[in-house]
Amino acid sequence: MTMRSVAGKIVIGALAVLLIAALVSLWGTNRGAVRLLDTLREPSIYLAAALVVLGLFVARSKMALVVALGLISIGINLWRIWPYTFLAPAQVPLPDEVNGMSCAKVLSFNVLQTNDRYDATAQLIEAERPDILLLMETNQVWLDALQPQLARYGYTLARPLENKYGMVFATTLQVDRAEMVANTNSNTPTLYATLRMGDGARFELIGLHPRPPLPGESTAQRDANIARAGSRTPDMLSNVLAIGDFNDVPWSSTTQKFVHDGGFSDPRAGRGSFATFPADYALFGWPLDQIFVKEGVKVETLEIGEDVGSDHLPVLAKVCVDPMSANSDVGSVLPIGDS
Repeated sequence: MTMRSVAGKIVIGALAVLLIAALVSLWGTNRGAVRLLDTLREPSIYLAAALVVLGLFVARSKMALVVALGLISIGINLWRIWPYTFLAPAQVPLPDEVNGMSCAKVLSFNVLQTNDRYDATAQLIEAERPDILLLMETNQVWLDALQPQLARYGYTLARPLENKYGMVFATTLQVDRAEMVANTNSNTPTLYATLRMGDGARFELIGLHPRPPLPGESTAQRDANIARAGSRTPDMLSNVLAIGDFNDVPWSSTTQKFVHDGGFSDPRAGRGSFATFPADYALFGWPLDQIFVKEGVKVETLEIGEDVGSDHLPVLAKVCVDPMSANSDVGSVLPIGDS
């Protein structure tokens, strides 16, 4: 058996595995191992395409099979991520019309608890000077390292944890209320804050960092809690900004339920996935860090920052709130938290 023949069999085998994974990913189950396949859709497309090209050289006698396996696998995954391709229609104008609106710079970043490049993150904060800062995976060491930067904010709320789910929120805006609650799981805080822009326009902020789906575990309760995190904000305002490391991709059934139940739109839809993980290979990675907007919250700019030592890349945005949009209380809700 020649080396080319062996290589051809490997290519066909790899394509078969990708196709099986794509088919299994369509299974409507709460099994964590299946839900994890959602995160691999985009890199699976690139890998399948590369294998088909390789098959042109090492499996010419089986090209029909190679192409069929590749195209079906690519087709399934592309169908699921279609809203996040450049060919799909945009959900949100970018830049949106923001004349006359007060705006704020946003930085959402999973720092990676074990990352010791504290100065790089400090320099990022210094350079961007965000009005809304959400940091995740922050323990007390991170709080101490970033104290000079956090001290410049008028309001700071921190919950340092050693389990990689610590969170820090800081803002220069007026804060009507802010709290961190165990909405998605115990010891995985969710941030809810009601903020005011300079012109008085109110909006609510959700900061989310749930646990990822794990093999051998059901995601049913996790999925329900994530959806609830977007649909039940404390002040029930119509203007909402949701950011954070969702440990999930925007096209998954879990995040789509969050979007649907909360009535959110995605500024990335129609523009690409804006991959943030893994930082070293984000070109072939996937978007774990999310940004969603609702009603009068507009997006003027959105970009992914440079690698500053974490396994995630930072999300940078400039958001504005329409002061004429509905932003008054519409009723009371049950207390936010575990049910």
